[in-house]
Amino acid sequence: MAFGTTTPRNATTDAAFHAFFEQRHRELSRLAYLLTGEADAADDLAAEALLEVWRHWDRVNAADSPAAYARGVLANLCRNRIRRLTRERAGLRGWGALWRDRESVDAADVPAVVDVRGALRRLPHRRRACVVLRYAFDLSERETAAALGISVGTVKSQTSRGAAQLAELLAGRPEAQWLVAAGEEG
Repeated sequence: MAFGTTTPRNATTDAAFHAFFEQRHRELSRLAYLLTGEADAADDLAAEALLEVWRHWDRVNAADSPAAYARGVLANLCRNRIRRLTRERAGLRGWGALWRDRESVDAADVPAVVDVRGALRRLPHRRRACVVLRYAFDLSERETAAALGISVGTVKSQTSRGAAQLAELLAGRPEAQWLVAAGEEG
């Protein structure tokens, strides 16, 4: 077989992954945005997660939920990015103007979106991931646990604590309003 040609198995594999990519890229990009708050990085993180999924496609495709695997990979990439940026920013204290949000928001209720985005950033990563997956992506506790590689009990406690912390941070805004705003981001 000549270099660069594909066998029928590879063509089938390519087609299956391409379909998965088309179906999940937007969702993963939105999830990355909600986890990091960085619109510019969201597509890159989603692409990086999908590249990792492609590298292990045979195993991922055979799993019960390839989407949960991809979400888990993405959540880990987002957590690593946040940690790296936190370390980098710690060395640049006093240079806050360099790190201000420069993103534009197209949502109808800009103050609500800004409030939710700021409040989400203040949550610890696992709580943020649980709240975003449960409320913005409407995943079940079991699906969230699978995506993050944690137990259902941990999802329940982290979601409860995260929602309570968000409610405290967003005091004065009706809960339904900030949950809708969280779902409209990205």
